[in-house]
Amino acid sequence: MTYFMMQFLNGLQIGSIYALIALGYTMVYGIIKLINFAHGEIIMTAAYFIYFFMTKWQLSFLLSTVLATLLSVVIGVLIERIAYRRLRNASRLSALITAIAISLFLQTLYMILFTPDPRAFPMTATRFPVLKLGKIIFSSWTLITIVTAVIVMILLQLFVSRHKAGKAMLVVSEDLKGSYLMGIKVNRIVAMTFAIGSALAGIAAALYIVSYPQITPYMGSLPGIKAFIAAVLGGIGLIPGAMLGGFLLGLVETMTKAYMPSQLTQLSEGVVFIILILVLLLKPAGLLGKSESEKV
Repeated sequence: MTYFMMQFLNGLQIGSIYALIALGYTMVYGIIKLINFAHGEIIMTAAYFIYFFMTKWQLSFLLSTVLATLLSVVIGVLIERIAYRRLRNASRLSALITAIAISLFLQTLYMILFTPDPRAFPMTATRFPVLKLGKIIFSSWTLITIVTAVIVMILLQLFVSRHKAGKAMLVVSEDLKGSYLMGIKVNRIVAMTFAIGSALAGIAAALYIVSYPQITPYMGSLPGIKAFIAAVLGGIGLIPGAMLGGFLLGLVETMTKAYMPSQLTQLSEGVVFIILILVLLLKPAGLLGKSESEKV
């Protein structure tokens, strides 16, 4: 039972990171029905910013995270302005291809600038005390990660449901063209959505590189794909769905690695994609989503 509880906490920790990334996918998809596959590269970019702020400028981890998050917001808004805005009325396939192109461009750019060699994150600057609950021993960073994800989800849900700009997001998500007629500044709302999603990516990057202290130009790809699966699992476009999907995916992935025979641990990544296939077959709208009929 002690081993199970330790793995359960580890699953919630990685699930919290997936949930934060999935929230970025959910925010953008909920507004303009775009799957922003460049979202994982925003995480990678923020990780490099944090690394260089800490190693070159000798800044603290917290201050580096704040600055990296602000720069991630700028990059996210620029991507929306330059790459996506003109494609808003184009087919979804065109927007999807553009998102993949942006992802590959950022990966290649960082590989050229910083080489594909992995960089070790300076863990000496982020030491966290170990907590003990009975026989269960875990890092306080695990607790920080889980609490941060839950607080962010609650604040985001309150913003969308109670703030004027959040309510405008809901209106735009329901009817993009009708929002123009209602006087809503759609471009500003969409840019704000990308800004929020990129800020979440910056926070997720900080949590991720402490848990997995290695930085490469490709580090955002796999977490980004898993977070997308988490968003689909919970119900893409729904904030609680992204959180639920992230936690479930983290738990399934951790428990699979913990209890699967050592000869088959390399197959544990495939379980995540099997879950995606099953969800698409059995409940395409996700666990919390509702099927919608579309008039032709």
